[in-house]
Amino acid sequence: MYSGHVQGIGFRFTARAIAHELEITGWIKNRNDSRVEIIAEQQEEALKQFLTRLQHSFSRYIQDVDVSWQPSTGEFNGFTVEFI
Repeated sequence: MYSGHVQGIGFRFTARAIAHELEITGWIKNRNDSRVEIIAEQQEEALKQFLTRLQHSFSRYIQDVDVSWQPSTGEFNGFTVEFI
């Protein structure tokens, strides 16, 4: 979960582009409380690269990141931008 000024700046679409490059599956969406939520699956190293690249690209907008690691479910076929 990302918080700060992370909505309305291209965060979701940049995340989707990075996810496609790294072959990450899952989704990203804005939440009503101004945070952005991501569910992502791939090997741990690819996920760490994903998180690092997001942090690097949006460091001036991100105030807090809350990451929770859980086993993959294999339920995703691609990486999508979800809308609430």
